[in-house]
Amino acid sequence: MGKITTREKQISRTSFIGIAANLLLATFKAIVGLMANSIAILLDAVNNLSDALSSVITIVGIKLAHRKPDREHPFGYGRIEYFSAILIAGLVFAAGAASLIESVKKIIDPVVPEYSAVTIVVIVVAIATKLVLGRYVKRQGERFSSDALIASGADALHDAVISASTLVGAAITLIFGLAVDGIIGAVISVFIIKSGIELFMNPLNQILGARTNSETTQSMKADIAGFEGVIGVYDLVLHNYGHDRAVGSAHIEVDTTMTARDIHLLTKRIQRQIVMKYGVFLTIGIYATDRQNGEYGLMQSDIRSIVSNFDGVLQVHGIFIDTNSKLISFDAVVDFKVSDKLALRQQIADAVVQKYSGYEVEINFDIDYSD
Repeated sequence: MGKITTREKQISRTSFIGIAANLLLATFKAIVGLMANSIAILLDAVNNLSDALSSVITIVGIKLAHRKPDREHPFGYGRIEYFSAILIAGLVFAAGAASLIESVKKIIDPVVPEYSAVTIVVIVVAIATKLVLGRYVKRQGERFSSDALIASGADALHDAVISASTLVGAAITLIFGLAVDGIIGAVISVFIIKSGIELFMNPLNQILGARTNSETTQSMKADIAGFEGVIGVYDLVLHNYGHDRAVGSAHIEVDTTMTARDIHLLTKRIQRQIVMKYGVFLTIGIYATDRQNGEYGLMQSDIRSIVSNFDGVLQVHGIFIDTNSKLISFDAVVDFKVSDKLALRQQIADAVVQKYSGYEVEINFDIDYSD
């Protein structure tokens, strides 16, 4: 619990720093923009206000996300952080759309802005401030696995580029007397809209159930496979319910000679290590295999070879053979690229029956959940 409290405090502290910095920048830019009659600088000020609001949403989101689980939400409220990031992305997108409309108006009816030394200084200060703030906030977001902070930090770095574009526009106006303020504003708007779309995608993917990164799943499978008695690890599925809140399931293959007590102890040891190392509680399922190369083991090996030869089959496991009822069942992991899974299932079943006539074949097609 102390770890969660520290994370919450650090994210809130970082957000408060972002609020203060953006409010100061917004105030200065608004004053200078009005004095210079610069739509680009005024839009930059509005963007800073949206950044401050983003930090407020981050603070509220992290507070709600750390509420304790209850009867209605037994997995807790951790996913609220993803909704916070989506709200921030929506604000960024809305600000970009509004600024694009105003910029187009300025292009249609151009007015040459009046830049001064003060104007230039403010823009330079804004660029420096946003670079420092963006790097700090993004680094803290990565440190504490906060999509909302990462989004705010990335947005601040984009703002630095945008402010630099405004500076270029000011230089063109001062040197050539050209009214390019609307064009610069339009470019700024496109950057803001693009940023909003990009910031929207990651938390949305998390809510939809994005594939867990390969490094985590491969490491977890390797740890499970390292336990004595585990022959294979399959069907690893992880469900994310926010930072450090995940549950999952996996199947392990063990020898048919293991007793129920041996299997029970093995699964408990695996669960304990995975919780301690990854913070994930795994439900462990069991597949039995014959490593003594008896008739049962030879049939399993033969069936695995037959099924693996089909294009689109990535893995075969969980082979079960009941000689009394003449039943063969197994799981096959199939590539997402396979379009006609029904046809492939029938082809595989026919091939197995051709070798083992008289048997009924049951095939479960697994989804390729993890690497």
